[in-house]
Amino acid sequence: MLNRVILIGRLTKDPELRYTPSGVAVTQFTIAVDRPFTSQGGEREADFIPVVTWRQLAETCANYLRKGRLTAVEGRIQVRNYENNEGKRVYVTEVIADNVRFLESNREGGSGGGGQREEAPFGGGAGNASRSNSPRSNQNDPFSDDGKPIDISDDDLPF
Repeated sequence: MLNRVILIGRLTKDPELRYTPSGVAVTQFTIAVDRPFTSQGGEREADFIPVVTWRQLAETCANYLRKGRLTAVEGRIQVRNYENNEGKRVYVTEVIADNVRFLESNREGGSGGGGQREEAPFGGGAGNASRSNSPRSNQNDPFSDDGKPIDISDDDLPF
């Protein structure tokens, strides 16, 4: 048996972080995943898929994911059911994520331009954010060459 899913989409709203009575972190969010075809009217359609993360991954997602952010989710599909207040059985299908990759860097103030690079403590399966190519983030990069030739003598080479 195999129950594995990989999705890439954009968050429809900020993640909601909650804690169980025993103190375990759980985060819920929804990602919009584009369908690979257009409708008869020529418009793109998307599926809105609920995602749940647990423990450290839940806290990391709550701290670093925001609405509109492009994200990859890997996990399994789970179908659960419960009885609502009216006595009707409700079925819920969701992805239980065990790996989340942040495919875009954080942007300050939600602006469309490249913002500061933000590093996150990516434990629990969370991925690293893409790095911005802004001049500010290159100031601390010892390997940034700014397009200029690198001056290395033959004595500096180990071979």
